[in-house]
Amino acid sequence: MPKGISVGKTVEVTSNEDGFLGSYSEAKVLARVDRDKYEVEYTKLLDDRDANKFLREVVEAALVRPLPPEIRVSGFDVLDKVDAYDNEVWWVGRVTGMDGPNRYSVYFDSSGDEYTYPFHELRVHQEYDDGQWVTTERKAKVYSAL
Repeated sequence: MPKGISVGKTVEVTSNEDGFLGSYSEAKVLARVDRDKYEVEYTKLLDDRDANKFLREVVEAALVRPLPPEIRVSGFDVLDKVDAYDNEVWWVGRVTGMDGPNRYSVYFDSSGDEYTYPFHELRVHQEYDDGQWVTTERKAKVYSAL
């Protein structure tokens, strides 16, 4: 199993489905199905067939990553890449401005939409790259130096 991912661990699963493309949902790893797949149970997403149960599904290992570490910041600047928590999942976007104290406008490339979020519903966007967490800005610097 990849580093940080094992049965019983809480992870994030990204989606390639229409309407959820580029989002990250928290889930618990229930089992390793084979070398390339995990069975997971989401911690917030409910099963469409039974609203009393959390959704379970088998997902490709490439869509699973450990939970990102928390990066504490006092605020965000325009064009910062962030994750916004909305409808029980994290969505990747860019800060486009402020809309009052501690409220940020965020634009989402995946949908072309822009919404406003309070500071506490945003986090620094990070990528899980070769077993390490990197912020977008650091990743860009690392790749440009190669």
